[in-house]
Amino acid sequence: MTSSLDPATDTDLATVREQLGRIPRGVVGIAARCVCGRPTVVATAPRLEDGSPFPTTFYLTCPPAVRGCSTLEAEHVMDEMHAWLADDENARAAYARAHADYLERRTAIGGEVPEIAEVSAGGMPTRVKCLHALVGHALAAGRGVNPVGDRTLDLLAERGLWRVDRCAC
Repeated sequence: MTSSLDPATDTDLATVREQLGRIPRGVVGIAARCVCGRPTVVATAPRLEDGSPFPTTFYLTCPPAVRGCSTLEAEHVMDEMHAWLADDENARAAYARAHADYLERRTAIGGEVPEIAEVSAGGMPTRVKCLHALVGHALAAGRGVNPVGDRTLDLLAERGLWRVDRCAC
C-alpha cells in the first residue's frame, strides 16, 4: 500500500470550503491534488470531532469531477459497472482487494472505528453505489488499486467530463 497525505494548509481548507460550499469536517490531509495544486480529494478522519463515525475516508471535492461523476450516475453507469463485476471474475476479485485497501488506509489514518469496521465506501466490495467515493479512492490510492474507480476515471475522460491531467478548477 502506497499513499501519502499532504498536510492540509489553511489555503487548502479555504479551497475545500469553497468547493463544498460548507466548512469541511474531519479533514486530516489532502489525498489527491489537481495538476494546478488545488485539492481534489480530502482524507477525512473515520471519526468526526463530534464522535460520529464517518466511513467516507476519501472525499471527492473538485466540483468538475463531482459533476462528472453525477452525470455518469444519472446515465446509469453504475448498472454497467454491476454487470461488469458480475461477468468478470478478475474485476470482482480486484474490487474486493480495493475494499480491503480502503479499510487498511482508513485504519492507518484514524485507527479502528468499530461502528464502521467492515464498511468502506461506494458499495465495495460487492456493489457499485457511489462513483464519487470510488473515484476519490482511485485518485488517493493511484491507478491499479480500485478497478471501478479507474474505469470511472477513464469514462470521465472519454466523455469529456473531467480529466485528471488537465486543470478544470
